[in-house]
Amino acid sequence: MDQASFAEICLHQLKMSGVHEGEKLIVLTQGNDRLDYADAFMAAGQRLGARMYHMRLPAPLPTGGWNVGVTGLAALPEAVEALKNCDMLIDCVFLLFSPEQFAIQAAGTRILTAVEPPELLARMMPYPELREKVTIAADMLDQAKVMRITSSHGTDVTYKLNTYPAVAEYACTDEPGRWDHWPSGFVFTGGDDDGVDGQIVVAPGDILLPQNIYVREPITYTIEKGWIVDIRGGLDSELVKSYMQAFNDKRGNGMSHVGWGMNPHAKWHSMVPGEFPGGMGMEPRSFYGNVMFSTGPNNELGGPNDTACHLDIPMRNCSLFLDDKAIVVDGDIVVKEIQVSR
Repeated sequence: MDQASFAEICLHQLKMSGVHEGEKLIVLTQGNDRLDYADAFMAAGQRLGARMYHMRLPAPLPTGGWNVGVTGLAALPEAVEALKNCDMLIDCVFLLFSPEQFAIQAAGTRILTAVEPPELLARMMPYPELREKVTIAADMLDQAKVMRITSSHGTDVTYKLNTYPAVAEYACTDEPGRWDHWPSGFVFTGGDDDGVDGQIVVAPGDILLPQNIYVREPITYTIEKGWIVDIRGGLDSELVKSYMQAFNDKRGNGMSHVGWGMNPHAKWHSMVPGEFPGGMGMEPRSFYGNVMFSTGPNNELGGPNDTACHLDIPMRNCSLFLDDKAIVVDGDIVVKEIQVSR
């Protein structure tokens, strides 16, 4: 995508995020990564009359891998203070789960994360209907007390919902202190810390993130009182267990967020290598009718678990019930009020 086209889609994004004349926006990058994103957002914001700044962090030192919630801002408190004093932060680094992001949001700065490839951003731009329907779904989720997920592969798990709020992600953000991720299009919450029980069977064709692979053989999770007590299966289950054990943190066995995807422009098959190199897998998290459960941290929702060991697992062809009302049946959203036009 040429830079002029990239700036046009960023202009659409900033309009959806309510950017107006006189607002102060900061685009955050790191090292040599996504400097073209900064240029595109800067050009778009100037057209709206916003005061635009680019904060470029030093490139990170080599590490043994990526840990959620660990950012270069941790050693730069002056930078954090500057980000607290802007109206909107465009995060091209990925600050999610970090103490620095929580502090910036608490100061009233709204945050948009944009790290996916430009071509994917263009195909999955935010639009009013998606925002409307995702917001309605989040209200439904917020009022529910029990979520049950089943599948023909043997999933049958119950989440008690008495502790954490529902979160709507619709790929733009115009409210102080709010975070969103472009692209997205889903809702989620977390079960009570001791309130998740049952069995989840991750079936062939479901997705392991951040491994970015399609599961080839079933993985069976047994969950008791909010904690994974057993993971069984073949090679894929061994991969999951090895990944989790590498963190040397038993809190990685906790249950994180859970919800369903609502974006009809997201494609289940688009993780196939070669289409969009880079990014961190927001499209498979968002595809219409997927049910995604996650393991590890729940601090994003205000919970106590801040482990760096985190997996997101979008699943196909599941059914999801809120207080015994069917919301998703065999991978399709069945509640008319939250069906998004395809």
